[in-house]
Amino acid sequence: MKTAEKFPVTQETTIQSLRRAPSNFGYEYKISKTDAPWSDTYKVVYQSDGQINRPVSYIFTIGDENWKFEVTPKSGWRNATLLIIIIGIFLTISLLLSVLTRVWLVAKEHKEKFQILARTDSLTNIYNRYGFDEFAEKMIQKNPKTHFVAALLDIDDFKFINDIYGHNYGDRALKNLADSMKTFFPSDALLGRNGGDEFCILLPNCTFAEAAIQLQKFTKLPKSFSYHGKEHAFYISLGYAEYPTFASNRSQLMRCADAALYEIKLHGKNGCMVYREGLRSGARKQLGFAFKDISEHLPGAFIIYRADKEDDELFFANDEFLHMSGYKDIDELFRLTEKSFRNLIREDEQQQIESSIWEQIDNGNENDYIHFHLRKADGTYFSVLDHGRIVESPQYGKVFYVLFMDWEDMHIRYNDKFAR
Repeated sequence: MKTAEKFPVTQETTIQSLRRAPSNFGYEYKISKTDAPWSDTYKVVYQSDGQINRPVSYIFTIGDENWKFEVTPKSGWRNATLLIIIIGIFLTISLLLSVLTRVWLVAKEHKEKFQILARTDSLTNIYNRYGFDEFAEKMIQKNPKTHFVAALLDIDDFKFINDIYGHNYGDRALKNLADSMKTFFPSDALLGRNGGDEFCILLPNCTFAEAAIQLQKFTKLPKSFSYHGKEHAFYISLGYAEYPTFASNRSQLMRCADAALYEIKLHGKNGCMVYREGLRSGARKQLGFAFKDISEHLPGAFIIYRADKEDDELFFANDEFLHMSGYKDIDELFRLTEKSFRNLIREDEQQQIESSIWEQIDNGNENDYIHFHLRKADGTYFSVLDHGRIVESPQYGKVFYVLFMDWEDMHIRYNDKFAR
């Protein structure tokens, strides 16, 4: 069975259909359209060679244009039967035009919707990388002598947010950041999400000196996401550069902004920096190791928890700790300990161990060393040496990084070593 070929419905195919039908049935015709959508004056577009006497006319619309179709028999109007026939033909053609016009308008509407979807990030409802690059390129090419400032920004330690709170809450942080960008920057600013937690901004008619205060203010603007009824702050790093001062095209402009972004990350994050000559293009390579990559390959078992006497919430445990203590994954650890470091300590030692930790910290020591019995997933305990360090985290306040060593295993290994 042959499949009928599908041809696109266009204004031209509609007019061609209209031109052929009257000639095939022996009629003179004339097709006109208005000079402009707001005009009442019609201009002839197509017409037959013969005279048109006492024509029947029909006015219709295709897209934004008004059209008029006039038709009469080549031999003139002779009787009522002929008039009925021509009216029937006329109505058939009118119906065909209406159907074709409707199909054309629906196809046009769907095409526009798909084009918008292809350029929009579904999570944040701003441009995706494809849409941003396309429109940024057009804006710069259209105004090559205009100054533009491009900025690249991302969330500091975003991997940490995903690992601790889960990807759903990481998505909330991304959406909240995009919403704050829409609110903060002017309507002519081009906003996009490159992917992951990296966002981009293009500010037209702007130099880097003029953008500096605005971008610094946005960087310092409080940002947070909600987790179980509590607001958790997060921070961003931002780098920016100016066209045409440091770049001759869009691609080079974004590379300069990228170099500035990773320079600020090498200097402590949570800041804003403008591109300048001499910034290292290889800054990304120095930050190429993600938190999880490092944590899973350190030679030891460790956890991170909040340094708070009343709220010692567990944040993270690497695979070596989970393996050593028998927990199948971090979710089981959180569930069985109720996310509390205190519940990893044998009950009869809890008060003494906590007092010892805080006594060392209160005496000004950043590091503490504690020997206690740690709870395993099956409810049994084993002896460990806890080496902890307290640090100040911009996201979570004071936190403990704690490295664990199996006390018995450590004694066996070291005794064997020194016995040789």
